[in-house]
Amino acid sequence: MSDGEKAAKSAGNAGGAGDTDAPGGARPPSSDTRPGNAWLDWRGWVKRLLVAAAVIVAAWLVYQFLAAFLPRWWAQTIGNAVDGSFAAGSWWGFLIGAVFTAAPVVLLALAAWPGRRAVPARVTLLVLAVVCAAPNLLTLSVVLGSSNAAHAGQRIMDVDAPAFRGGSLAGALVGGILALALTGLIAWFRLRGRRLRELRANTGVSPKGP
Repeated sequence: MSDGEKAAKSAGNAGGAGDTDAPGGARPPSSDTRPGNAWLDWRGWVKRLLVAAAVIVAAWLVYQFLAAFLPRWWAQTIGNAVDGSFAAGSWWGFLIGAVFTAAPVVLLALAAWPGRRAVPARVTLLVLAVVCAAPNLLTLSVVLGSSNAAHAGQRIMDVDAPAFRGGSLAGALVGGILALALTGLIAWFRLRGRRLRELRANTGVSPKGP
C-alpha cells in the first residue's frame, strides 16, 4: 500500500469516528438540561422552604407556651422553697445566682479554650452551659418579662419569696467574678508552664525528675 493510500485510509477512519461528535470534533455537553431536572430542583427548594417555615412556626409556638408557663411555675417553685422568709429568700437567691452563673462561665471558657478539642465536645460544653444557666434565665424571665405569666410571677415572689431577686443579683455578680478569676488564674498558670517549657527547650535544660 502506497503512502497516499495510507493517508487516505487514516483520514477516513478519523472522519468515521467523528460522525457521532458535534461539528468541529467537539463532543456535546454532558449535562442534562431537560425540563424535568429543573422541576426536580424547584421542588427541592420548595420542600426546604416549607421545612424552614415549619421549624420557625414550631419554635414560635414553643416559645409562646414556655413564656406563658415557665415564669409562673418558677415563681411558685421558689415561693414554696422560701415560704415567705426574708432570710431564706436571700440565701436561696444568692446560692442559685452564684452557682448557676459560675458554672456556665466556666463551661463557656472550656468550650472556647484554644486547643485540639473536637467540635462535638465544644458543642456539648455550650449546651451544658445553657442548661446550667437555666435557673438564672428563669429568674430573668420573671423580673424582665412583660407577659401575664411574668407579672403573675412577680406578684408571687413579692409575697412568697421576698429578697430572692436581690439575692440572685448579688449571687450572680459574685459567682461571675469568681469564675472569671478562676479561669484567668488557670490560663496564667498554663501560659507560665508553656513559657518554662520553651525556656528549658531553648537552653537545653531538661526538667528535674521526682
